[in-house]
Amino acid sequence: MTSTKEKQLRKHKLIATGLFFLMALIYGLMVWLQHQTPADWIGYVKAFSEAGMVGALADWFAVTALFRHPLGLPIPHTNLIRRKQKDLGENLGKFVKENFLNPENIRPYIEKLDVVKIVADWLKKDHNREVLQQESFGLIKKIILDLEDAEVEGFLNQKSIELLQSVDYQKIASAGIHYMIENNEHNRLIDHLLPQVINYVNESQQLIREKISENRPFIAFLAGKKISKELIVGLNKFIEEIQNHPDHFVRKKIESGLDDFAEKLLISDEWNQKFDRLKTELISSENLQPYVHDLWLAIKRMLLENLEESDSMLKDYFDRNIQKLSENLSNDPELGRRINGWIRHFGYRMILKNRTEAEKLISNTVSEWKGDELSRKLELEVGKDLQWIRVSGTIVGGLVGLIIYTLTRLFTG
Repeated sequence: MTSTKEKQLRKHKLIATGLFFLMALIYGLMVWLQHQTPADWIGYVKAFSEAGMVGALADWFAVTALFRHPLGLPIPHTNLIRRKQKDLGENLGKFVKENFLNPENIRPYIEKLDVVKIVADWLKKDHNREVLQQESFGLIKKIILDLEDAEVEGFLNQKSIELLQSVDYQKIASAGIHYMIENNEHNRLIDHLLPQVINYVNESQQLIREKISENRPFIAFLAGKKISKELIVGLNKFIEEIQNHPDHFVRKKIESGLDDFAEKLLISDEWNQKFDRLKTELISSENLQPYVHDLWLAIKRMLLENLEESDSMLKDYFDRNIQKLSENLSNDPELGRRINGWIRHFGYRMILKNRTEAEKLISNTVSEWKGDELSRKLELEVGKDLQWIRVSGTIVGGLVGLIIYTLTRLFTG
């Protein structure tokens, strides 16, 4: 498909070439008229058209020699762009670096750059926020769908193992026991258990008598029922005392034992080995895999549903925070000043840091264009104006020829 630039170039080539043929036609006509009816004015017109043809041909040669060999002839010092392609690339890269990517030119532009205002004004429009949301969610959805489930699950499995293995369960258990003691939870637990102990003792009278008979048959024969009854009454009374007295020595003993146990958890090599063995046995890839699989599928399903639903909480959260960001950028000059300062500083440093890379990019790009690609690209960009040089050369050449002819007639006539 022919581009607009190609059409314009072809049009202006036709104009310049047409003007040359017009000069040639006028010259031929004037030569014929001189043989038929000689007149003074014919010489002037003939001189103009003759010089115009020379000017047209000279400028056609000069313009064509830039981009290719005129008429395909390998005339020296023609097809300049193709022959000097590497030098052009290097010089163009150096020119851009030294004249555009320098501190003097970059700093004024960077200092006037107000990215915060541009972003804030853009985000104020509902349509723009909707576009941002759609594009962001579309990208996130594509990323999620492109992820390999096995790879994600493997990653989550590994990270879960690392996280769970790094937890100090001894410290957590010890801290949990201390927390229970400090908040009197152990006494509440005792209060909950004691009534059940009393019920169990009362329900186990026959079992108690049987145990007395097994261990002390003679005593059981003489006063087994009485002893077992008094024993049960004594146990119940003792348990009720514990139940009714918050400062009972048994409670204190239990509390002291729990406190000692909590301290022992932290310093005991035996418990350290037990916890290590427990972590090794329980926290393994095989044990975690089913949970990780279900977790990833649940997260994936939840994210996709929220990304697709028009009134999802995720979309509402995104829109509210984008609006809030826009308001903060517009209404907080100090925030805008700081952000612009960061952006300007970063941009200024990055541009200066990569000046040489930009030079190399331009040089390599131009140098690596194949065949006459560079000539063609440049001709499309400036060829239209160069055709006007041909037109001007035709006219200026004709005028110069006319002046020379006139001066010649003036001094020799």
